[in-house]
Amino acid sequence: MAEKKEKIGLMGGTFNPIHTGHLLLAETAYEQFELDKVLIMPAKNPYHKRTSGMVSDEMRIDMIKCAIDNNPHFELSFIEFEREGNTYTVDTLKELNRRYPKTEFYFIMGADSLYQFAQWKEPEEILKRAVILAASRDNIASSALNSQIHYLLEQFGIGDIRLLQSPNMEISSHDIRNRVKEHRSIRYLIPEAVREYIEKHQLYQEKE
Repeated sequence: MAEKKEKIGLMGGTFNPIHTGHLLLAETAYEQFELDKVLIMPAKNPYHKRTSGMVSDEMRIDMIKCAIDNNPHFELSFIEFEREGNTYTVDTLKELNRRYPKTEFYFIMGADSLYQFAQWKEPEEILKRAVILAASRDNIASSALNSQIHYLLEQFGIGDIRLLQSPNMEISSHDIRNRVKEHRSIRYLIPEAVREYIEKHQLYQEKE
């Protein structure tokens, strides 16, 4: 009988700050696909966006710790912080596969990323190394997402891409930062511990 592989979800992002939408997506993936745990992987140098200079890497990490402290199946991973230069998903997966050859990885992404996936670095290699979990976003119909999944699987001839049935919460870190600058409430958009951290350290007060 073949040894059962550990199933680990992967959620990357700048998390500036981490919010309820991130956490709900990770929790839904954990439950729907019966994962053993989900790694929350903050990016140090994502190639497609700049992190705000107003918040240090350490503060982003602290906010993640505040957010996931009471969830035993969420785990903070520094794998993308350890790498010099730009952050690419394929490089992260290669390193994880090297470290944990008997683990099956499930990479969590939003629908917007699924439509950009063919332009990512080495998309075929990503499909070889992880199951892709694509969550609906911006009210994109499941039929449209299924069409995009079919297109990608045909284009690359390999892979396993599945729909993640998560509640569609339109929360963005950019909007949260703007709300703080405008002295508007961010209560319930982020975990209370993160809100208190932002308030205590007076984060996002200046214009970006």
